[in-house]
Order: sequence, then structure tokens, then C-alpha cells
Amino acid sequence: MRPRLALIPGEPAGVGPELVVRAAQRDWGAELVVYGDAATLQRAAAMLDLPLHLHPAGSPPPRPDSLALVDIPHACVPAWGRPDPANAGSVVAALSRAARDCLAGTLHGMVTGPVHKAVINQAGIAFTGTTGLLAELTGCEVVMMLANPAMRVALQTVHLPLRAVPDAITPQTLARTLRILDGALRVQFGIAKPIIAVLGLNPHAGEDGHLGREELDVIIPVLEALRGEGLYLLGPLPADTAFLPEKLRGVDAVLAMYHDQGLPVLKHADFAHAVNITLGLPFPRVAVDHGTAFDLAGTGKADPSSLFAAITTCTRLVHPRAMP
Repeated sequence: MRPRLALIPGEPAGVGPELVVRAAQRDWGAELVVYGDAATLQRAAAMLDLPLHLHPAGSPPPRPDSLALVDIPHACVPAWGRPDPANAGSVVAALSRAARDCLAGTLHGMVTGPVHKAVINQAGIAFTGTTGLLAELTGCEVVMMLANPAMRVALQTVHLPLRAVPDAITPQTLARTLRILDGALRVQFGIAKPIIAVLGLNPHAGEDGHLGREELDVIIPVLEALRGEGLYLLGPLPADTAFLPEKLRGVDAVLAMYHDQGLPVLKHADFAHAVNITLGLPFPRVAVDHGTAFDLAGTGKADPSSLFAAITTCTRLVHPRAMP
């Protein structure tokens, strides 16, 4: 059975719709079901001068190159590069409906385009991001991991000011993150004994407490306890050398303590093919690793590489044999 994946364009005034149109030109070895506005997708196809044939999801495709669609209309016609809070409700509705269909077992996983958190909040919808929305809908604790062909980097804390990071790293939260990361590497990625490199919070991983005590007081005790549970953990490692090729050799994932500790290295290594994976959900969710790119919307110049990588990654992560 071919995997069935939800494909959500995201912010309609950004590059998401045109990236979806480009994805529709290929056979991915999976059935893609788009959750979005038909008129916006057709307008993007016309701008790109590419064919786009849509049919209602659940009905037989009228032609081999037809794409299934769950039509979720926007409140107003989006202008390229000019987000409108009036369309925020349809963006959130597309994400929510696709997630519920995944939970119901009618889809294997979901691939999401870029959203604009500020515009959604301007509409009066409390929204911290797609990852937070999916965690709330599923009732799951989740971990954000970015990946490209060079490395996998998971995050202990995500979108926090630097002042708030040390207080957010507690024995409970660190142990939870590492258990989720280890479990996902074993189950979704098929790695029997994943090796995780854990970065320290401070320069030189604290240098025996001279540059900070978080390693001594929190990180090292947690690593020692989890090693006793059978996890294969390296560290805490100094972040300035942990990403050297010889250090990464044999490592299945790196856990960074905060957003800008690990992600600049990953994106420098290969930004075009990087994807954002939500670990801990009952289904795979893979997103592009870029924003809405309002300056490129409507120009036809947006690079679809990250979306293509997200579709490929999600297809590899699903287990269609478990579906009815």
C-alpha cells in the first residue's frame, strides 16, 4: 500500500502554495492529500505555468496526475507577500483537520509548509506554532528535531530568550527529551542502539564548574541515570567541537540545549535539504525548514528542495503495513 500523506501549504500569502504545486508534478511513491484552498493552489499553478489537476479526497482520481484535495477555503483572496489575519482561521483549520485524520488512521503522516505565527495571533488565535498545536491536539509531549543528510539535531529548548534557557533545563525536562529522542530513533528510524551526543549548556561544557554549574548539577546526573536505563549517551560535550566530522562519526543525533546552539551548524551544512521533524507524536510530521519567504512569494523563484526533502522523509518514516 502506498503511504497516504497530508500536505498542508501553510500561509497562503507565502511560498507554500507554489511549493505544493511544484510537488504535484512528481510521483513520490505516496498519495498526497492537500489540505488547503483550491483557488489559491490554482492561482499558484497559473503563476508558475504548471498543470494542476485536483479531485475531492476520497473519490477516485479522474486521471493519473490528479491530486487529492480537502478543500478548506480562505476567507479572502491572499495577495502574494501580504498576509491577512482573515485567513488565519483556514490555516489553523487545515492543520487541525489533517492531524485529526492522522489520528483517525485515514492518513499515515503529514507534511507541513511554513506558517506565520504573528499573523495567526493577530487574528486572535493563540498560536505558538504548528508543533505546539499538534502537541495540544494529540495530548503528546514532543521534541523538535531538524535533520539533513549531514546530521540530526534535536532541541532541549526551542523558542526561548537566552535568559530563560538555564531555568528551563531541569532534570525532568532533560530526561523526558532524551527518552523521546531515543524512542523515536529506535521506532521511526529503525536504529537499534542509537548514539546521542548531548551538548553542554556552557562554553567548554562548563569546564568542571568554572564556567557554570548546569552540567554538574543537571546534565551529568541525568545522563548517568539514563545510561543505567540502556540509553547510549555521549557528553556533555563542548558545543564548539561537537560538530567536527570526526566527532559526528557514528553519532545518530545531537541534542542541543538551545535553538541557536545547534541549528546554525546544521543549516550551514545543508540548508536546502533540511527538514523539521516532530518527535513524540503518534504519526510522523515533517515540515520545511524555512519561513514563508514573503519576498519570494509570487515570483516563481522559491526553492522547493526543503519541501521535497520533507515529503521524502515523511514517506520513509511511515509504516503503511500497519494501516488497514
